[in-house]
Amino acid sequence: MSNVQTLAESFLADLDELSDDDEPAQDEEEHAGDPDDVGDELDDIEALNYDDLPSVAKLSSSVRYKEIITSVKAAMQDTNMEEDTTKVGINDPMYHLLVQCNKLAVDIDNEMVIVHNFTRDKYRLKFPELESLVHHPVDYARVVKRIGNEMDLTLVNLDDILPAATVMVVTVTGTTTSGKPLSQENLAKVLSGCEMAMQLDEAKRLVLSFVESRMSNIAPNLSLVVGSEVAAKLMGVAGGLVALSKMPACNVQVLGARKKGLGGMSSATAGNHQGVVVHCPIVNNTPPALRLKAMRLVASKCTLLARVDAYGQDPAGQVGQKMRDEIVAKIEKWQEPPPAKIIKPLPAPDAEVKKRRGGKRLRKMKERYGLTDVRKAANRINFNQAEEEYMDGDEVVGLGMLGKEGSGRLRVVAKAQKMKMSAKTAKKVAKQNAGSGRGGTVSGFTSSLSFTPVQGFELADPTKVNAMPEVGGRSGTESYFSSLGGFRSIKKLG
Repeated sequence: MSNVQTLAESFLADLDELSDDDEPAQDEEEHAGDPDDVGDELDDIEALNYDDLPSVAKLSSSVRYKEIITSVKAAMQDTNMEEDTTKVGINDPMYHLLVQCNKLAVDIDNEMVIVHNFTRDKYRLKFPELESLVHHPVDYARVVKRIGNEMDLTLVNLDDILPAATVMVVTVTGTTTSGKPLSQENLAKVLSGCEMAMQLDEAKRLVLSFVESRMSNIAPNLSLVVGSEVAAKLMGVAGGLVALSKMPACNVQVLGARKKGLGGMSSATAGNHQGVVVHCPIVNNTPPALRLKAMRLVASKCTLLARVDAYGQDPAGQVGQKMRDEIVAKIEKWQEPPPAKIIKPLPAPDAEVKKRRGGKRLRKMKERYGLTDVRKAANRINFNQAEEEYMDGDEVVGLGMLGKEGSGRLRVVAKAQKMKMSAKTAKKVAKQNAGSGRGGTVSGFTSSLSFTPVQGFELADPTKVNAMPEVGGRSGTESYFSSLGGFRSIKKLG
């Protein structure tokens, strides 16, 4: 019974834990039902499914946007500020205005993306293929504003907006599009989106031109290398000079890069991984084959110079001028032709230094490699006498004075060439010759048959017989059975 109660208690404890876990979920559901949270969610839904442009694009109507634009216009109209060339410090109000301008430029880019999405979604019913042909938001807005509800694109002039190749592709695609004309309400919304995109682009140009005019005071070193315009664009895209100084060189290289629509054309001349840095004068003056390499070099120097300018280490710009000279010198070094190959004359044949030593060793060497008498005679010819010749294959070989009368010799005998060998080798060869019987000469009258009183005829090697030791310079038979034989002294074994 106790076991049953224990099991029941465990089930109740599990139910209590489950009820405790459900309470936060219920609290979350209750909070989720609050009117404020519902309003936030509805705002997010409206931001995703927008139908009214002012409800999603709120930057142009914000107070911050209007204040910055007004301050920029007032600063550009102030001539005394333009003549001021002092270094702008971090605590200077002008520096704060420039930082705000850089942040506003980034916000304008984000706002243009929202406006572009709004215009693209509304105009997709009229020309769905246009968004894949024109990628840049400002160019897309200009093209949409120029086309409007026109179905025959041959009547629309787009030459001042797009390149000739893109204009041709847009015109051909527009004549075969499946879109239909928009209603007046949707067309008005599309045109308002185009106007806002162009106004934002104009405001961004104003802000960047103001920043560019003050770049010599903010970033003197960076402006000396890439120019004021490119330096202002880099700061605008990066979000400030300090943010630019924290970026690696590989990211600085692609800052401000645009997606290019080729329209089916070749991508051989389309520069990939090219940002704002490619527009600086140093890169533009570089040959196309070295342009990408020069852009990487400039991007790496931009990171270093941004760090110098961000912390005010060199307001005079000496570091920037030094790096600019280094970059220009390095690019000029790349363009130098390779050194010409020096044509060296061939070495003279047998140009080795001859040994000028004498002695026994040199004489032996001359004997080994010297000319024989036969070769000397073959190399000589008699005066006013034709030499004898013979054919050696396809080559005619002359005999010189070989076999000629008046040479003074009956015949020419070639000297035996002696091989040079060490004393150890010579001793070994002599021993082998003695063992094999090749060392002595055998007479032509010598026979391999010998007569013995016991066996009669016996076969024997004449060389071995001759090589047997002799007693007193005579053979054993002569010592016993000849008239020259005498007494011998016999040693007694003691």
